[in-house]
Amino acid sequence: MIPLPVEIQLLGWSVVLLFVHIMVQGQTATRDRGLDWNAGPRDGDAKPLGPLAGRAQRALSNFQETWPAFIALALAVTLTGRSGGWSQIGAWIWFGARIAYIPLYLGGVKYVRSLAWLVSALGLLLMLVQLL
Repeated sequence: MIPLPVEIQLLGWSVVLLFVHIMVQGQTATRDRGLDWNAGPRDGDAKPLGPLAGRAQRALSNFQETWPAFIALALAVTLTGRSGGWSQIGAWIWFGARIAYIPLYLGGVKYVRSLAWLVSALGLLLMLVQLL
């Protein structure tokens, strides 16, 4: 079996991270809105989310904003044969920062959460540098 490039391995793990975001968001929203709301058709106006569920929703949305760039870069460096070096480092940085982002956002940690986002963006930039 041919070993997969690190970027593709992390792409697979990023799907796991997406599901972590979805589960955290879903569980916190269900806690605020109730099981009947979650199991039902969700017609009409939804009860407002509390602080934790709101943060979970915003963290998920933020992940979904940068995830397509990671997907594109991971595939591009692999398909062009430019995997490795800065791209691998960047992929690890992006992935680690995105993991750190979840508890920082849920905990309402100011500035450090923004720093985690900035570090994740740096990871994407490193991948882009390797590609270009």
